[in-house]
Amino acid sequence: MCKKMMHYKRYQHWNRKGDVFVVCVDEETTPIGLVCGNSGYNHKRTKPKLFYLLFLCLISFSFFLAPQLFTSRHKFSLLYSFSSEEGGLISKSDFNVCSSVSNGSICCERSSIRSDVCVMKGDVRTDSASSRITLYRNNGHENGEVLRHEKIRPYTRKWEKNVMDTVDELDLVVKGEHSRIHQKCDVKHDVPAVFFSTGGYTGNLYHEFNDGLLPLYITSQQFNKKVVFVILEYHAWWIMKYENVLSHLTEYPIIDFSGDKRTHCFPEAIVGLRIHDELTVNSSLMGNDKTIRDFRDILDRAYWPRIRSLIQDEKREARMNMEKHVSLPSSETKMMTMEEKQDLKKPKVVIIARNDSRAIMNEDSLVKLIEDVGFHVEVLRPQRTTELASIYRVLNSSDVMIGVHGAAMTHFLFMRPGSVFIQIIPLGTDWAAGTYYGEPAVKLGLKYIGYKILPKESSLYDEYDKNDPVLTDPNSVNDRGWEFTKKIYLDRQNVRLNLGRFRKRLLRAYYHSVANESLRFRHQSQ
Repeated sequence: MCKKMMHYKRYQHWNRKGDVFVVCVDEETTPIGLVCGNSGYNHKRTKPKLFYLLFLCLISFSFFLAPQLFTSRHKFSLLYSFSSEEGGLISKSDFNVCSSVSNGSICCERSSIRSDVCVMKGDVRTDSASSRITLYRNNGHENGEVLRHEKIRPYTRKWEKNVMDTVDELDLVVKGEHSRIHQKCDVKHDVPAVFFSTGGYTGNLYHEFNDGLLPLYITSQQFNKKVVFVILEYHAWWIMKYENVLSHLTEYPIIDFSGDKRTHCFPEAIVGLRIHDELTVNSSLMGNDKTIRDFRDILDRAYWPRIRSLIQDEKREARMNMEKHVSLPSSETKMMTMEEKQDLKKPKVVIIARNDSRAIMNEDSLVKLIEDVGFHVEVLRPQRTTELASIYRVLNSSDVMIGVHGAAMTHFLFMRPGSVFIQIIPLGTDWAAGTYYGEPAVKLGLKYIGYKILPKESSLYDEYDKNDPVLTDPNSVNDRGWEFTKKIYLDRQNVRLNLGRFRKRLLRAYYHSVANESLRFRHQSQ
């Protein structure tokens, strides 16, 4: 696959609410003649000299001649490498160096920029009072002294010191067998345990999936539900929110590490979670070639029992309402039914509406435009208390999802592969929109359409001079620091779409949806 050859120098600042943005971007782009395909992202085009063109061709050709030297993951690291003079962020491949651990041993993977993971195998016992997990060796000749000591904060934002400092730290200790008499097992398990934290940014949908559920799936799916989850900074609401998904990852009760003072004994413990990339699963790093679609299949199985219950409740309520309105003329009732049936035949668009900043100011006009194009429209306004099964039901049955960049775009995971995701990209959020939602959506199998607004479509256009860098050069504003990014582009910016311009994206989505439906119909007819 031929990709844009771009080199980024990124200075990143991270927000506790989960919107993550680039502060500075330095680009070097290939000539237009070497760009293969249309990625949907804007880039500068230059006219290089002939020798420069030939040089790049030679480099590109070498990738095909030497695949053993340049795997796809290595090329990703070269083309999209992190660097930070402020945070020491260097992108490295996430290899599983602890795939094979001998009994009585501990192995720690610390090369990843995203998370540390330690594997303990043998007689593993918990001591929540001292935030310690002890592995007892069974060699017979060792005394009770500490043979090895590791520390770990089991959360997947390793490079963010500020947030990691809020995560509970565990002491992992290896001792000789004679010490075990002082720590008897209260609960003995015959399956491994996975220890992780639901602290940090938990409470933000993007982080709950990206930093929690997806890494938990990546780390635990090898055990086929024969695994116990032990949670630091346990939140009952988190368990309740995701219990449908968690029940497809483990068949055992979840343990609150701090709240359960009993000594739990395990034959193996994985402390920390493995994470691959933003909202995705890298099949090359999975022992069984699992992908992000396999994770989505789990979501499907997790939510459908609840969805069926919701449907039954609605049918029951509809019957009750019908009994109350038996006085309506039959012809009027029939006409309403025919209109509903006709509307159901149209492809469906769901608008994920924001409740605070980055709202669509001409939302009503947008809805009318979408209907004029030929869609059925539903506006969804998720709240923190909105049941995820209800949201999944709406999006899983839709053909197109539209929304302004932000954590709620994580809901693209609820869309069926083959459907369309249109992300509206406000000023100053280009890279983050593509990296955290656009690219992962493509990996899921969605058709991604990024709509980068023009300065006139931003509410900031009315606040600043037309030549102000806020409008003309957002990167230079972001370069001033995270507080400027947040204050200007996240908290104070709304969008007023140019409907004539946006209509072109809607038409692409409409034709794609109609073609998809036609293809599904042909397959069903065969």
